[in-house]
Amino acid sequence: MLLPLILLLQAATPQSRYDACVALTRSDPAKAVATADAWRIGGGGLPARQCLGLAFVAQERFGPAVIAFEQAAQEAEIQRDGRAATLWVQAANAALAGDDAAKARNCLDRALALPVLAGPLRGEALLDRGRADVALGDTTRARADIDEALTLVAADPMAWLLSATLARRTGDAPRATKDIAEALRLAGDDAAVQFEAGNIAALAGRDADARTAWEKAAKIAPASPAGQAATKALAGQP
Repeated sequence: MLLPLILLLQAATPQSRYDACVALTRSDPAKAVATADAWRIGGGGLPARQCLGLAFVAQERFGPAVIAFEQAAQEAEIQRDGRAATLWVQAANAALAGDDAAKARNCLDRALALPVLAGPLRGEALLDRGRADVALGDTTRARADIDEALTLVAADPMAWLLSATLARRTGDAPRATKDIAEALRLAGDDAAVQFEAGNIAALAGRDADARTAWEKAAKIAPASPAGQAATKALAGQP
């Protein structure tokens, strides 16, 4: 059944072919991998590699996804295509999902070095690099990246959550308290935000506030990682 689909896609314009390939990553990731790879082998270039990366991500095959996105980004740079920065960010996110923080940071360095990445897109990339920094134990660089990100994506509650969590982990209680308050203002209905609010309150010795926040986290999303961690915290489990 795959060959007729490939022949049909070959007759399409590059954009419509890419759109069809991306749609296939959502409905049938395995077929999308085969389709995108055949397109790549047939000279599909950058869009074929990008779709191949998305198909691998849909299968949670993050290592191959990183390679596909990296190759697409390198091709975009050679062609002076403005999509290079976005492709490096996609490679980085696949690397983060695959627990390869060093690779993620390298890809984000490449993305952030390109002048086309500006405004909120730059802010989100800086947040991603901050996550990689933390995973690599580089809290100094993480703080610099997250602080710069906050100037660009101040309306993103996850930016304030990351900042508050980093502050707690580095022993900066005043900063943690200030930043989690902003995260709560923007997304008080998020279990991860409530869970971290409980952690910060507990660190400050405000046990009643900690318990209230953990109870909210467990109620908002009991099956989520934050909700489950909150339930353990309420039970006094590590």
